Formats: sequence, C-alpha cells, structure tokens
Amino acid sequence: MPRKTNATSARSTHGITVFDVARLAGVAPITVSRVMNQPNLVKENTRLKVLRVIEETGYVRNQIAGSLASNRTRLVSVIVPMLTNPIFSDTFQAIAAKLAQANYQVLLGISGYEAAHEQELLEVILSRRPDGIILTGTLHTELSRKRLRATGIPVVETWDMTEDPIDMLVGFSHETIGEREAQHLLAKGYREFALIEVDDPRGMRRSDSFIRQLARQGITPVDRQTFHGLPTLEQGRSGLIHLLHRLAPLTHQAEARTPLMIVCTSDTLAHGVLTEAASRGVNIPQQAAVMGFGDMNFAAHTFPALSTVKIDGGHIGRQAATALLERLKDPMGAERVSMDVGFTLVDRDSTRSGQ
Repeated sequence: MPRKTNATSARSTHGITVFDVARLAGVAPITVSRVMNQPNLVKENTRLKVLRVIEETGYVRNQIAGSLASNRTRLVSVIVPMLTNPIFSDTFQAIAAKLAQANYQVLLGISGYEAAHEQELLEVILSRRPDGIILTGTLHTELSRKRLRATGIPVVETWDMTEDPIDMLVGFSHETIGEREAQHLLAKGYREFALIEVDDPRGMRRSDSFIRQLARQGITPVDRQTFHGLPTLEQGRSGLIHLLHRLAPLTHQAEARTPLMIVCTSDTLAHGVLTEAASRGVNIPQQAAVMGFGDMNFAAHTFPALSTVKIDGGHIGRQAATALLERLKDPMGAERVSMDVGFTLVDRDSTRSGQ
C-alpha cells in the first residue's frame, strides 16, 4: 500500500507552502528547494520522497517569492491580435520555443486588433512585473505607451515599423508593402483595381499606400470595401458579390479587356473571393484576378493557387525573442534592436502572368 500523506492538515488559507512539504517529507525547506531547482545535489531516496509529497499535496512553488532575490520572474508576456490566423500563431510558437530554451515561461494575451483592449491586458500584465513584453504592432493607446516606458521593462514591438518605437522593434513597413504591391500589379498589366479589407489599422495603412501609388499613375477611383472585425471567408464572398456588376459584362468578352484586380488585406478574405467566384462561374484569373496577404498555409493549395504577400511570422518571432533575451542577459550593453525583416511578393495562379 502506498503511503498516504495528510495533505488536508497541511493546508492553510494560503495553500500548501514549501514548509508544509518539508514537514510532511521530514526534510528541511532548503532540501525541498534543491529538489525543485538543483535535483542533482539531492540523494535519490530523499528526492523521490519529496517529489511524492509534492505530487500528493499538489504543491506549486511560488515563482514570485522565489524571484525576489534575483528580481526576475522568468515570465514574458506576449500579446497577439488573434491565434486563428496561422501567421500570428507561427510568430507566437517561435517566441515560446525560443524563450523555453532559456527557461522562460510565456503569458499570452489576445487583443483582437483593439488598442483599448490591449491597454486593459497590459494593466493586468504589468502588475505581474514580467521580465519582458512582446507586442504585435506599434499602434497603442497613449496610456499604454506611458506605462510601458515608465516600468522600464524591456519591450519588443513586432509586425510593424515606426520612427518612435517604445523600445525594440522587429517588423516590416506596411506602407512599403502597399506601394510595392501597386507597382508589381501595374507592371503585370492590370489597370482596374478593387480593395477588400477589414478595419485592422495595419491592413488599412497598406490599402492607403496602395491607393496613393495608383493615384500617382493616374488610376482613380478604386472600389474599397471595409468590413468590421476579424477577416472571414464570408466577408470575402460578400465583397465579390458587391463587385459582380462590374464582372458580369466580362463573361462574354473575357479577352476584350483587362481583368479586374481584387486586392485583399488577408488571405482569408481572398479565399472567400475565390470561393464565391467558383460558385458563380467567374473565371479566375481571366475575368478577375485576386491577391491576398500573409501566405497562410492554405494559400498555395486553393484553386486557383493564391497570389499573396509572404510574411515569415516564425522569423519575426525568433528575432523578437532573441532581441529580448539579449537585453535580459545584458541590460546595459545589449543593442537596441530595430530590424526590418522585409516581405516577399508571391505570384501564383490567381494573378495572370501578364500581357
């Protein structure tokens, strides 16, 4: 019969403590600490006895109390807009993996693209005094910026570029993407354009830059549809329905004019456009062409395969985590990182090869 420990008798209003574990195991509190932190220094029989008590009592060590001497919590907070988008989940997984190698734990927050919600998250996060914070984007409330700078906690902003970062920065220019997209598609021969977007500020900045570049070439106006919330296939399908009156005349004269180029600020929206086009017999790319953003894991496997803008979310995550770890290792001597990781325009079957 396994030995039973009267864990209930050791409980208090503050839960099981290291002293309770030590008493129940018949060892000194320092021995329990060594079992948790330096098990190689403890005899096997003693180590197993302590571990058995820890398992039976459900003891969880107090990381905050244990960190007071070193002034480290071994906790890093990461805030992303959403995890259902693979490009953000790739970034988060890369961050978590890199930090885990350095024995840091990750606290995840989801902002939903809302600066006000991010502010609420940061108020809670900062009260826990993490060793570092990694944010998505550079658009924060003024109060969030003041709080982050006042704490002195190392911060890495990602997925954007700015001339006024809070601290460190690993991202790319959304304005440059919009400009290069326009130049690229003009060079392919497109002269009619439409935009489908959600009200994500970063995506809308790409759209603004795209429209400005077209205007420089005398191409106006551009049909621009903006949906609220996170991007969905339904929004993409609705966007194409709105445009169908422009596409209808092309069904009988596909070769008579340049196809309409539909630029979407998300691969998810673009996938919706392709789905609605297939259901209505609209030929892509002969009658209308489609371009997305993100190069999500499905983009190369849609029908037709989706042209898009590739962002290496995993690379962003690894670089952000590396920059943070270097700062934590050497707070005074580490470089203040500001890194533009760039992007890649990817041509697939949803945009024709040109004239």
